[in-house]
Amino acid sequence: MEIDRPEVVAEVTAAFERYEQALVSNDVAALDALFRNDPRTIRYGGGENLYGFKEIEAFRAARSPAGLARSISKTVITTYGREVAVASTLFHRATMPGKVGRQMQTWVRFPDGWFVVAAHVSLIDDPKS
Repeated sequence: MEIDRPEVVAEVTAAFERYEQALVSNDVAALDALFRNDPRTIRYGGGENLYGFKEIEAFRAARSPAGLARSISKTVITTYGREVAVASTLFHRATMPGKVGRQMQTWVRFPDGWFVVAAHVSLIDDPKS
């Protein structure tokens, strides 16, 4: 298995960047389009455990669009072969002083493109504070 094939890293990086833009602009349709529409797709959030695309879709539709701006850092995208990747990043929001967010996503390439099949978002005290 080849790890970090440049063309695969580029594809996943582009998908990750589309996700980030959709997240901060609250483009719910784009966010939904990037998660695999499957009952096995999971998203653990800061205050919710979502099992299946339908729960994730409902969460996104009900979420407030306020306070979504953030800066990201230390993004690492690692690909395994041509079909699997993990994207990890840290994020900071002005609305959460003293905290650092952590986000991890498992991306899988299907015949119709790259999709998140598992995601985890959590907050901790910022060790730099």
